[in-house]
Amino acid sequence: MTTVRGAIAAGHPLTAKAGADVLREGGNAVDAAVAAILTSFIAESPLTGMGAGGFMLVHLPGGEVRLLDFFVSAPAVVAPQADQVEFMVDFSGALQQFNGGAASCGVYGTPAGVWEALRRFGTMPMRELAAPAVRLSREGVPTSDVHEFLYRILTPILTHWPEGRAIYAPHGQVPLAGEVLKFVDFGEAIERLAEEGPDPFYTGDIAQRVAEFMGENGGTITSDDLAAYSVIDRAPGETVYRGRRVVTNPPPSSGGLLIADSLMHLSRREGVGVAELVAAMDFANRGRDEDFVRGLSTEGFWDRFLSSGEDAVGSTTHISVLDADGMAVSCTCSNGSGSGVIVPGTGLSLNNMLGEMDLNPLGVENTPGGQRVTSMMAPTIVIEDGRPVVVVGSAGSNRIRSAVLQTIVNMIDHGMSVERAIHAARVHYEDGRVQAEPGADVEALTRIEQSGTPVVHWDRTNLFFGGCQAVGRDPVTGAMEAAGDPRRGGAAIVV
Repeated sequence: MTTVRGAIAAGHPLTAKAGADVLREGGNAVDAAVAAILTSFIAESPLTGMGAGGFMLVHLPGGEVRLLDFFVSAPAVVAPQADQVEFMVDFSGALQQFNGGAASCGVYGTPAGVWEALRRFGTMPMRELAAPAVRLSREGVPTSDVHEFLYRILTPILTHWPEGRAIYAPHGQVPLAGEVLKFVDFGEAIERLAEEGPDPFYTGDIAQRVAEFMGENGGTITSDDLAAYSVIDRAPGETVYRGRRVVTNPPPSSGGLLIADSLMHLSRREGVGVAELVAAMDFANRGRDEDFVRGLSTEGFWDRFLSSGEDAVGSTTHISVLDADGMAVSCTCSNGSGSGVIVPGTGLSLNNMLGEMDLNPLGVENTPGGQRVTSMMAPTIVIEDGRPVVVVGSAGSNRIRSAVLQTIVNMIDHGMSVERAIHAARVHYEDGRVQAEPGADVEALTRIEQSGTPVVHWDRTNLFFGGCQAVGRDPVTGAMEAAGDPRRGGAAIVV
């Protein structure tokens, strides 16, 4: 009988392959996740990269669960929003505003984060885990259908500055499906990390170049900001749903708390359909007011928010991994929509987290200097009888929480396999209207419309609705399964 070593789901086939190869070689879930993360910096550019930030939720074989926060921090001085460059991104008719430029960049965390994760929980050398990413950066990555769409909608950002045009539009326009893009500078940055660790990016020559570029181009990241950055070890947030532990990203991020809030709301209902999901999303949305945003940075806010009762206040990629020993990793990384800024000579494409309106509802001027920017990212693990049974997370800005919520509900309430749960039609409620993919319950949507809530019926699935990557383990047989989200070209491998 063949021994199953583990399972991985990621946002690109090459990302998943890098992690699966590590599992085949005997690496653990964190080793696999690190290899996949580094590969995603090449295969899934510009969603993530060395100038991004993220969160890694780790379930250790003994049962302990830790959250490594290596998300973006605000510089000590935050530039006014007026200094940012405004872009409109069209998700096939759904417009969303993003801001870019040097003034939108926060202090990146991915170099420090992947290094710390491997140091604490991994078993393999960083040099080996980085090799697939470095090789791909030089050989090039064929543009997928999903990335053709992504490059097209992000064209204003990707090509606004010459450094971006040189990478993403070398022949005058962004590539079509099948065309190969090379990311040599990005690969060299990964190689520096593998050889020298994170120091060059925070206190060395790369940090100096970033700080100088910021100062010359309207950004506010300084050498002191970079030197002060560190990975934060957090206890995850936790709730119970249908008798299972659900652990997820805690404050100051908001996504995990809003998912937990929605699950608590749904736990009071015997059946969960479209109407109940919309009501739970509405319940969570109403709680996301000014008090909520300000409370995220205060001690004990998770418990206060979830214990308040029925009237409570209250462009990214993901990798999920399970191994045979019971270690699980749920890791989400993001460059936002990207700032468009690629610092010459560094291989760093910088995030625009200070320009993401979803993350700064009170205005960027009210973002506390030196503190973590809040995030909707919510790497999540569902635990039954002490073992992980669902490892999930998503991309998709504000749709992250609805994508993760529906995947969990599909598996736990409706008994779906991981693949069916990921592929099932999704809905998202925000700004007083329901967005619905084809295949969603038509009768339920009709009743919602008749009650006075507008419903936008999409004619096809779309990356607007998130990019969930999930792995699962049968609590009885121990069999593993995995699925990548087709909305974002996801892939999964069981080895």
